[in-house]
Amino acid sequence: MTTVLTALPQPAHRSAPTRRDMHGRSLSSRALSTYLQLTVRPFLSVWSKAPNLPWPMGVVDYAGMLVPPLKGTKHSKVMLADCEAEWIRAEGVSNDRVVLYLHGGAFVCCGLNTHRRLTSRVSASADAPVLSVDYRMMPRNPIAHAVEDGVDGYRFLLESGYRPDQIFIAGDSAGGYLAFMVALMLRDLDLPSPAGIVTMSPLTDMDPTGKLEHANATKCAVFPAGAVPALTVLADRVDARIVVEGERGPRVSPVDADLTGLPPVLIQAGSTEMVYADAELMAVRLAEAGVDCELQVWEDQVHVFQAADFVPEAHRALRKLGAFVKAHSPMSAAAEPA
Repeated sequence: MTTVLTALPQPAHRSAPTRRDMHGRSLSSRALSTYLQLTVRPFLSVWSKAPNLPWPMGVVDYAGMLVPPLKGTKHSKVMLADCEAEWIRAEGVSNDRVVLYLHGGAFVCCGLNTHRRLTSRVSASADAPVLSVDYRMMPRNPIAHAVEDGVDGYRFLLESGYRPDQIFIAGDSAGGYLAFMVALMLRDLDLPSPAGIVTMSPLTDMDPTGKLEHANATKCAVFPAGAVPALTVLADRVDARIVVEGERGPRVSPVDADLTGLPPVLIQAGSTEMVYADAELMAVRLAEAGVDCELQVWEDQVHVFQAADFVPEAHRALRKLGAFVKAHSPMSAAAEPA
């Protein structure tokens, strides 16, 4: 497997993010892609036609209980202001740094159970405990409440004795959206900035146009094209129930926000997945704002492939995630693994 460094094309007067093309596709990753095309993608196609029906999304998180965390991992519940969270500590990790984790699931499903395996692997890779936030979700709550829950998780870490330069915010898919929005809200609240942001296959633009016009709209192994606008419509309907002085406030996507002052960012995405367009645009916008950003594009990998234990590229990606966290930690001299 080879890694190629390039810079995304930018006007001459603007800086560009670092792009790493991660080549190589294992048989395991090919099998995973085929499986998802035959199972998850058809389900999401049906869901996209009627997203407002009372789908039993809570069942997804209960099913996650069948997948155990890494051997030796300890986990314990804590209460935040409006939701639960969970400490995840892989065996032997230090307390020199900590990860605030926001799970994916299109803001409507998944939770602590579905992501316990992945967060335990993040904990082991980053050599750090993870605080996984079970944030409030749609349709009962707007996305803004999930952002507030993430901020509460950050406050909890500060109150637990962690310094800002020891805290990293991470998330996958919709959790990537939340990771950026939490960091932006911290800035707006004049709270100290975290040490870094790490996202896997992040959703960063609630406007579906860019994703639908991208070539990946028909290539993604997980999301059919119709799922993207359906999610936006659902979010709009939920937000419409929350009004301030008689009017619904505008939703801000990370790609459209003022990104000035954010800490270093690592974005990992598969080259053929639906949200690759979001990942690439976010990397460009971060660089334009003067933020240190690295975009890793993994050849033909599926959405949040890092969660698949049997895929070699997943282990490689998590090692690089851990290397990023360690490299941006205080007094760190960690080298990036191959």
